[in-house]
Amino acid sequence: MRIMIGLILLVSFLSIPFISPVKQYISIPNQVTLFEKQESYALPTLAGSVPSSDKEEDQNVTQAFSNQVFPKRPGKSSLIYEFAGLPLKKVNVEVLEDLKVVPGGQSIGVRLHTLGVLVVGHHLIPTDQGKVSPGEESGIKVGDILLEINGKEIKKVEQVASILEKEEGKKLNVKVKRNEKTFTTTLEPQYDKQDAKYRLGLYIRDSAAGIGTMTFYHPDTKRYGALGHVISDMDTRKPIEIHDGKLVKSNVTSIDKGQNGMPGEKNAEFSVEDKSIGNITRNSPFGIFGKLNENVKNDVMDKPMPIALSNQVKEGPAQILTVLEGEKVEKFDVEIVSSVPQKHPSTKGMIIKITDDKLLKETGGIVQGMSGSPIIQDGKLVGAITHVFVNDSTSGYGVHIEWMLQEAGIDIYKNDGQQKAS
Repeated sequence: MRIMIGLILLVSFLSIPFISPVKQYISIPNQVTLFEKQESYALPTLAGSVPSSDKEEDQNVTQAFSNQVFPKRPGKSSLIYEFAGLPLKKVNVEVLEDLKVVPGGQSIGVRLHTLGVLVVGHHLIPTDQGKVSPGEESGIKVGDILLEINGKEIKKVEQVASILEKEEGKKLNVKVKRNEKTFTTTLEPQYDKQDAKYRLGLYIRDSAAGIGTMTFYHPDTKRYGALGHVISDMDTRKPIEIHDGKLVKSNVTSIDKGQNGMPGEKNAEFSVEDKSIGNITRNSPFGIFGKLNENVKNDVMDKPMPIALSNQVKEGPAQILTVLEGEKVEKFDVEIVSSVPQKHPSTKGMIIKITDDKLLKETGGIVQGMSGSPIIQDGKLVGAITHVFVNDSTSGYGVHIEWMLQEAGIDIYKNDGQQKAS
């Protein structure tokens, strides 16, 4: 009997969240963030109760009519759900200053110069004592960054070659960065009999190049964001720590169509000698960032548009801007399959499915080089394409635009850099 009563109580307890009034209560957010000069926000109703301003001064920030909340000016306020004069739930509302950015879609060429020189491999040097790799013997690993040799800062591969020629086999003190740690090691170059030169036994690189898509730029500050994901070295698979970088326009020449199990790829050309349209100062999990030298146009949506925070993005139709041929930016239909309201920065906030017949015919879906293509929904910039699903080239991940803006140094919240929940 006790077991039966216990089961009944357990089932009753588990059923509570599915009771309509309880579901309504749970669906009401504790915090809502809005932008001034934007449309109203619809809060759920609760047992016939609609939210009203907590205090008279709150009406200067927001105004509630029925369950619609209208942002009036920047500030904080609160709304209260009441029933029979009793408070049921409080909703804190923050209205942010109006912010608009210009969406991108342009194909861009990227040239990065690393911080120091990057070790991408070891190689054996033929000597009288056999084949050796001084770099590997000194404890230097693939992915390490050589910062200094004998106290001299290193930025280019040519500088390493010059030091080796000058020192003629003498032991070198090398400052190395590995992940977040820095250490010094001693390395003794060996004479390569075949090439008649002293060598370190290391493959090193000081730059990387590739293509991607511009996501947005801020017309007032010229700050921009692109790609939506970090640029990693093709050999070490580690994020490239940059010293500086250059952004140029690129021309899409052809597209290798994607198939399930094999992502497609945009083929584009650009020259490092081309006129730079901006610099690259940051390479982060959310993309590359810097400042443009001038405004750039896509000839599709060139006017500044509002953004949507992660809690404002809806499942349903949207569009992306990207290039399929030459430098022509086009608009294509997609569907936001899912979007997760995020309180903290995260790279995979949305799942996007390509629905546009032309885009599917030309590319098979999402292809490499499309990363950074801006996602537009209801006249707002909501995010960017970042990754394709290997087993389904029609779908992939997107990142919410608020995190890219934050990485670009555009402070949405005007709170001295302290990120708030949205």
